[in-house]
Amino acid sequence: MQLLPKILTPLVAAAAIALAAPLAMAQNRGDEALLEMRQAFRKSDRPKLAGLLPAARGHVLEPWAAYWELRARLEEAQPAEVEAFLRRWAGTYQEDRLRNDWLLLLGQRREWDRFAEVHPHFRMSDDREVRCYALVIDQLKGTAAEDAGAEVLRNWYALRDVDDGCSNAAAEMLAAKKIKPIDVWRKARQAAEANRLRAARKAVEIVAPDALPQLREALDAPTKYLTGRATARGKERQELVVLALVRMAMSDTAAAARLLDSKWGPQLSPEERNWLWGLIGKQSAIALSPDALGYFGNASRDADLTDDMLAWKTRAALRAGQWKLAGRSIDAMSPAARQDSAWTYWRARALMSNRPGDEDRVNARRLFESIAGTTGFYEQLALEELGERVVPPPAPAPLSDEEKAAARANPGLNRALYAILLGLRSEGVREWNYTTNLHTPGGMGERDLLAAADFACRQEVWDRCINTSERTKGVIDMAQRFPMPFRGAVVERAQGIGLDPAYVYGLIRQESRFIMDARSGVGASGLMQVMPATARWTARKIGLAGFTPDQIYDRDTNITIGTAYLKLALDDFDGSMPLAAAAYNAGPGRPRNWRNGPVIDAAIWAENVPFTETRDYVKKVLANTVNYAAILTGQPQSLKSRLGLVGPRDAGRPEPNKDLP
Repeated sequence: MQLLPKILTPLVAAAAIALAAPLAMAQNRGDEALLEMRQAFRKSDRPKLAGLLPAARGHVLEPWAAYWELRARLEEAQPAEVEAFLRRWAGTYQEDRLRNDWLLLLGQRREWDRFAEVHPHFRMSDDREVRCYALVIDQLKGTAAEDAGAEVLRNWYALRDVDDGCSNAAAEMLAAKKIKPIDVWRKARQAAEANRLRAARKAVEIVAPDALPQLREALDAPTKYLTGRATARGKERQELVVLALVRMAMSDTAAAARLLDSKWGPQLSPEERNWLWGLIGKQSAIALSPDALGYFGNASRDADLTDDMLAWKTRAALRAGQWKLAGRSIDAMSPAARQDSAWTYWRARALMSNRPGDEDRVNARRLFESIAGTTGFYEQLALEELGERVVPPPAPAPLSDEEKAAARANPGLNRALYAILLGLRSEGVREWNYTTNLHTPGGMGERDLLAAADFACRQEVWDRCINTSERTKGVIDMAQRFPMPFRGAVVERAQGIGLDPAYVYGLIRQESRFIMDARSGVGASGLMQVMPATARWTARKIGLAGFTPDQIYDRDTNITIGTAYLKLALDDFDGSMPLAAAAYNAGPGRPRNWRNGPVIDAAIWAENVPFTETRDYVKKVLANTVNYAAILTGQPQSLKSRLGLVGPRDAGRPEPNKDLP
């Protein structure tokens, strides 16, 4: 197998290298066993896993084989088996992965003594449920910190689905009066909003088990529940009304607003009313409705709104040109939310609106300076507000031979790359991320990260190259962060149809990270993540004869079709890069609707894109484009010049590609 000398040489002792041919043959047999074992693990086929395990002995990916075999039967495994695995594979990702799984199982079993023995060795420490179990143990021992309840809530609120660890911890903290009933009701509200009804029921079971019989109707038939009752006496009934209004607001915002304004508002507490008006305002803002600010205005206190509600209140205010309201909404966010570069930028812009005084100018400049840089959308915009343009930062000092050799000799990086190149991408990515994580023992410094990124770049594993390099703070290697594979094909094709190659590269970097066989959950494929139907339509449109769907995996065909579709979208939206990027991600119909309304700065329009994925996508594609343009041209670049204004299409003007899919 060709991967052996390319990837594994640093791991193999000199004697083994001398026997490269038989070792390669054994490795090939092991490769087949590993691929079969991954499929067997996904199917929970324990007999097959046990039968294949011997074929993986001695393979560089044996830790994965051993993990799959034991994990599939962990519920029946003896503690001694688990301990033996942890000793055998000490220091690997698989060791800590199994420890994570074991801790969750011990928590579910309430085996607190054994959990307490294992937990201090858990290196990743990134599992919220595990952390909640640990907080329960502290509470039971009487050693819980004063803020333990608040920490449980942070973890619990961040979990979308029903869980055991944080739900159990919340019940313990409620009984100990370290959290309040309202904290649990808020979890139920958030779960109901997200259509996570099992999680909502679990929260109500903790805080008001007697309310469970009525809860089903409130969640499943909110209109019937709300119209069939006249009063909401007592905290439990009030909260059931709130949950029913939450459910109604998600499907019929106006109806929920009418019922809250007329029948139910007077019967609820101020906090409950404010929270509901915040939710209704948020849903209206997501719909880009001009009613959003009116709904938000019915809330008497911003302090009762969540950060997510306040974010949408800010977006609605920006869309309406109400800068002071936008600034106040940002000020009402939690300190953590205000640290986001988006809200730092817009707070500074709000200070600069409406004839700012000297103090406002000083404060705005301080905010711009705190985020200005080349790395992201708002960082670039802040840089321009300070009168600068985007230029590539100085390259870091070249990596030494020793630094490169250390990366090539790292067992975790080697296993990760081998797994990725073998086709075990998910497993390889997880091991790579674990190995490069700064929080693991012997974790990497910035030069180590650059060397690891270089290792990935040289193997053309571009997503690990980019993502690893992006984690450095003090130095930026633009060649790693913004690579240009297939430069001849991309530049020639883009220029041939009148596209900016930097825009194409910016989009590919966001779409696929240059992974040739990338495939999304909805079926988009290849470098430019083209959907099958879109590929067929575009092929017909550009006269690509004999096109068949399987050709989308061919690099040059994928680039040809992807760039052609992007150019058609750009023409459809009058050359607007933000609108065309949104169309590429979400389909053209949605941005055609989203552009209706006031004529606004495209940065404000992008921030108001209703879909989180598309909103993030547009901003990243544009920021990528600016960086690629700076590299390709060697000239300072402006993000603002690529944004412009967004508003409705001029009345009577036909859409050039009305059938654009």
